[in-house]
Amino acid sequence: MRKQFIIVSALFVGMAVSAQKSEIKTAEKAVKSSDYPAALSALSQAEGLINEANAKKYKAKFLYLKAMATYANGASKDKMSVGEAFKEVISYEKEMGKQKYSTEVEGLLSTLIFDLKETATDFYKEGAKTKDLETFNVAGKGFYEAYLLNPADTSSVDNAAMSYYAGKKYDKSMELYKFLLEKGYTGIYTQFIAKSKETGEVQLFNDEKTMKFQVKVGLVVEPETVVKESRRAGILARIARIHIAKEDNDNALIAIGVAREANPGDYSLLIDEANIYYRKGDTQKFKEKLEEAITLNPTDATLYYNVGVMNLDQKNIEEAIRNFKKAVELKPDYGDAYNNIGAAILQKAEVVVEEMNENSMDFDKYDAIKANKLDPIYREALPFYEKSYELSPSDSVRATLNGIYENLEMEKRVK
Repeated sequence: MRKQFIIVSALFVGMAVSAQKSEIKTAEKAVKSSDYPAALSALSQAEGLINEANAKKYKAKFLYLKAMATYANGASKDKMSVGEAFKEVISYEKEMGKQKYSTEVEGLLSTLIFDLKETATDFYKEGAKTKDLETFNVAGKGFYEAYLLNPADTSSVDNAAMSYYAGKKYDKSMELYKFLLEKGYTGIYTQFIAKSKETGEVQLFNDEKTMKFQVKVGLVVEPETVVKESRRAGILARIARIHIAKEDNDNALIAIGVAREANPGDYSLLIDEANIYYRKGDTQKFKEKLEEAITLNPTDATLYYNVGVMNLDQKNIEEAIRNFKKAVELKPDYGDAYNNIGAAILQKAEVVVEEMNENSMDFDKYDAIKANKLDPIYREALPFYEKSYELSPSDSVRATLNGIYENLEMEKRVK
């Protein structure tokens, strides 16, 4: 009975192999005739017949035909399924140590990944034009799928994280940026660039050898090797800004501290830090950070203006005036800064007005204080308000000017 059982089992194996072979041939014919649904149907039948005993003989061809049928000569919209099918062929042949289909499939996989990245780039550019958030997120998905099909290409994760950030999917963007940091990603890479001799357009090359060859045969000119800087500091800064976007001020300050350690000269991070302190109501820290930012960028008029505002709020009148004057020195058409110089000067009048009120019954003394103390302050502030009104007219500045003109009895100016 035992021998009889073995013979029957062998017969079933032979039948399975024969059926499998028949289905694979059917699938092959269907692929050649571009009938991809029929090919997938036949392969579905064959798949159930593959087992440990006969897999090696037919599996590579089976996987190849399945990949080609899924690919559908580039018509398939499910790029991930196609890519995974290609990768399965490559992986299996590598495992078996025999490459029959891998060269063709690797080329198709490379083209597929390139197309994914190109399409993602187009979506990102479109998002930048239209400001449509979902367009950015489609780009992020495309870049991430390119990475999944080629895990060595971590720059695609960087692009995906950037796209999701632009699309305001902050949690997804944060997750990818942290993944890059954990992987030790730096973003440092070398670009090989030259200009087409015929069109003058810039061309990128995969390696230096290819670029030099095209220079040698006269196809391109002006070859250049460019080493891109590390992206680590930029990623840390982006993580900080995600916290800012989520209004998570405490974690944002921690993240900014880490990012500034990586890039102490990042002026924009200092501004971000200053703004967080402002939102938290810590005006002293806000002012300190702005002053620190001035040391990094001493030609930014807005910084001097904002420090001037803080000094004005803290009644540091002369310091505020110096800051506002520096702002207009750097930006001569800074109407608001001229206005605030006038406002700072007028704050000096508060003490004088109090003195006048105390002597309101002594008309001679009252008039003397006005003529000798108050009017000079008005005359000092006047040209700055006039310049402010000239550069950026507003009802509030006009009202202040009228008040000064009336106090100085400049009736023609009032009219």
